[in-house]
Amino acid sequence: ETLRHMAQGGMYDLLGGGFHSYSVDGQWRVPHFEKMLYDQAQLAVSYFEAFQLSGDPFFRRIGEEILHYVMRDMTDEKGGFFSAEDADSQEPDDPASHGEGAFYTWKEKEIVDTLGPDAAAVFNHFYGVKPGGNALADPLDEFTKKNIFYQAANTKDTAKKFNKSKEEVISLLEEAKEKLAAVRKQRPRPHLDDKVICGWNGLMISAFAKGYMVTHDETYLQAAKEAADFILSTLYNQEAGTLLRRYRVGEAGLAGQLDDYAFFVQGLLDLYQASFDILYLQKGIELASKQIELFHDGAGGGFYETAGTDATLLVRMKDDYDGAEPAPNSVAALNLLRLAVYGYEKFAIKGVETIKAFSAQVSRFPTAMPQMLAALDFYHEKPRQVVIAGSQQALDTKELVKAVHSFYLPNTTLILADGGAGQEFLEPQLGVLSSLTPMDGKACAYVCQDFTCSLPTTDPEELKKTLGM
Repeated sequence: ETLRHMAQGGMYDLLGGGFHSYSVDGQWRVPHFEKMLYDQAQLAVSYFEAFQLSGDPFFRRIGEEILHYVMRDMTDEKGGFFSAEDADSQEPDDPASHGEGAFYTWKEKEIVDTLGPDAAAVFNHFYGVKPGGNALADPLDEFTKKNIFYQAANTKDTAKKFNKSKEEVISLLEEAKEKLAAVRKQRPRPHLDDKVICGWNGLMISAFAKGYMVTHDETYLQAAKEAADFILSTLYNQEAGTLLRRYRVGEAGLAGQLDDYAFFVQGLLDLYQASFDILYLQKGIELASKQIELFHDGAGGGFYETAGTDATLLVRMKDDYDGAEPAPNSVAALNLLRLAVYGYEKFAIKGVETIKAFSAQVSRFPTAMPQMLAALDFYHEKPRQVVIAGSQQALDTKELVKAVHSFYLPNTTLILADGGAGQEFLEPQLGVLSSLTPMDGKACAYVCQDFTCSLPTTDPEELKKTLGM
C-alpha cells in the first residue's frame, strides 16, 4: 500500500521515472525534488519484489521506469552510475532565476498549450492540476501557480466525468505524458552530480540484476554487468584486492569504506544470481575476505566503517541504523551468510558474529535495523538452494530459471550446474554438485534444503508448484 501511494504521489516523477528524495507534506504531494541514486536502487528492488509478491503489473512498471530513468540520465558512458540530480534548476521562462522543482513543475497554461483544452481537461482532472497551483506546502512561495503532478482521481471516475471509456482515458493520459515529457526535455536540466560512488553503484547493480530476473530484459543485465565491470576496472586494485571510493572525469580516489565493500559485494552476488557469470561470485568472495581483513572488529564482532590504517582517525565507528541507506553491517551480515551457502563456513561465522554484535540494538529498537532483521531471518531459516543442471544457453534451462525468478525467494540461493567454469569453481566447496546432473539430456531443477535435494524435475510448472508450497 505504501509503495502504491508513493508512486501515485508527488514524490514520483510521472514524466521521467525515478523518485525524488522525500516529501515535505503529510499527503506526500510536495517533494524535495533532488534525486539520489541510492533511492532509485532500493526502490526499484522494492517495486520488483512487490510485483513478484502480488503479480500486479503496476509495480513492475514503476520498477522499469526507475531503471530507464537511471540508464537515460544517470549513467556514465563507461557504465558507472552517477550520484544525484539537484532539486533546483533554471526557471523555463526566466533562465536568470533558479527555483526548487523548476524542471518538474507546470503552470496550467503550459499544459493547455501543449495538449489542447480537451485533453488538458482530462489530464488536469486526473493529476490534480489547478489554475492557481496545487502545492499543499509552500512556505517560501516557490510554487505559486505551479503544479506538481499526483494521481488525484481514478480512471473509472474520470471516464464517467468526461463521457469516455476507461481505455480511452488511459490512452489519452499516456499520449499526454509523452507530449509533456517532450516539452520538458527542452527545459534546462538540474545540475548533475556526476561522481561515481562505489557503494551506491553496488546498490544500483543489485537493482538492475533484480530487474533482469523479473523481466528477463537483457538491457538490464547488460547495464548491471557494465557497471560492475567499470568498478572492477576503475575502482578496484587487482594486486592489493582493495576498492577505491569514488570516480569522476577520469580520476579515481579515496580508500573504500565499509559501505563500498558491503554494497558492492551485495551487487556482485545479485549479479551472479542473474548472470551465472562466475567472475562476479569470485570477486564477491575476494572482496568479502578483504573486508574482513580491513574492517573486522576482532573483539566486539561486526565491522568498523573505516579501516584501521589511518592514524588521523581518533575513533572508528559502527553505524547501527538502517536509514536512507542500510547500515553497512546489516548488508555485510547478509552477504556473509549468503556466501556461506556456497560452502565457505568462515563467512558464516563472521556473519553470525555481526548479527550478535548488534543484538542489543535490534532487541531494543527492531525497526531501527530492518535489514539486520533480514539477515537474522536468513540465519534462522534452513538454507534452501535451487540447482539448475543444464547448459546456460539452452531454452529448457532458461525456462527453469525463469520459473525460479517468478517468485519472491529472499532466502533461496540459485545455482547453475552447467558443467563449465562456474561448476568447476564451485565443486571443491560444494561436492554435491557433481551428482546433480541433467535428466536424459534435458535440463532439470533440484530443490534442496541444506543440499538435501528433492527429486529433480524438467517441468517449469512443476518447479513452480514446489517453490510455491
